[in-house]
Amino acid sequence: MIKYTPFWKTLEQSDESTYTLIHKHNISSATIDRLRKNQGISTMKIDDLCRILHCKVEDILIYEED
Repeated sequence: MIKYTPFWKTLEQSDESTYTLIHKHNISSATIDRLRKNQGISTMKIDDLCRILHCKVEDILIYEED
């Protein structure tokens, strides 16, 4: 199962917040909600988050077996 727990740690360490992601970088609140619920998001959104947060994919998501 893909989990987005690394995303929240990366976000905490950045100068960004969920507010700035939504209002400054046009990441939808639905995408933030999907991240909270560990639901799938597109690779394009992962790319956007990596660009905004200046991080690697592994700083956004992790795969853990059920």
